[in-house]
Amino acid sequence: MAVIRAYYGAAPWRLDQPDGLWLDGAMTHGFDDVTRERMARIAANWDERTPIHAASRFYDVGGRDPADWFADHEWEDLGDLAGRDVLHLQCHLGTETAAFARRGARTVGLDLSGAAVDTARRIAADAGLEIEYVRANVYDARAALAGRRFDVVYTGKGALCYLPDLDRWAQVIAGLLRPGGRVYVVEFHPVLTSLGLVPAGPDERDLLLRNDYLGGRGAIELDATYTYTDGPALREATVSYEWAHGLGEVVTALAGAGIGVRRLRESDEIPWPRWPQMTRTERGWWRLPESAPRIPLLYAVLGTR
Repeated sequence: MAVIRAYYGAAPWRLDQPDGLWLDGAMTHGFDDVTRERMARIAANWDERTPIHAASRFYDVGGRDPADWFADHEWEDLGDLAGRDVLHLQCHLGTETAAFARRGARTVGLDLSGAAVDTARRIAADAGLEIEYVRANVYDARAALAGRRFDVVYTGKGALCYLPDLDRWAQVIAGLLRPGGRVYVVEFHPVLTSLGLVPAGPDERDLLLRNDYLGGRGAIELDATYTYTDGPALREATVSYEWAHGLGEVVTALAGAGIGVRRLRESDEIPWPRWPQMTRTERGWWRLPESAPRIPLLYAVLGTR
């Protein structure tokens, strides 16, 4: 179970061929019917939640500096992006994508939600940024991008829980990178996603293990009315599916795709308050109070092809 969730509802989807699911002209191959249906519902639900997110205080579109969503070590690991071709997978509203463009990168964002892509284009235009956005399932990214290669492929913070197969995901990334290109995966740590706040009373702040750290049990079905931001409830899409992925699974998938892992960081800060007892850092991120054990809340994997 991940911190940032998808809430899916019934939505139109079609199987144009027995082995594929079309999303905006691309096809997701090799998944069974149930998994393809879940991914189609994910796309439909992100369409529904997009206007809620775009209007939310959580994202503060047009107010919050896009660079605020990044830890300092992310920029250190990414290096100089000026003149580089950067692809942001599962980019949603493009709030992080914009930060790459502001640093001089030739930037492409890819997302499975048509509403998110349309909104991201509008946000970029309003900010005067030249960013290309493409609608496609991440598994179809190579076809959707017509074989283009990139210097950097980035995926971040709440994306991997929506992917049923990390081995296929890593193979897609390897195919998107130029020789010597870098992949940078920044995600909520499985320790964070394993913890749940279960108060015994109004003043109780104990953190208990509630969710799987390791994957392997398949999709987790959830039923919830609200998305992770402020704003109104979803009207129709309340059923949610997620896949747990341990840190070892992520690293092994990248290595299996021929990507050399160069750096693995773990951090005790995240860009929003997961639990009410968290304290704000000088840079505006959040960590558990000094009285709590230090545990990893975020990780970053840097790899090269």
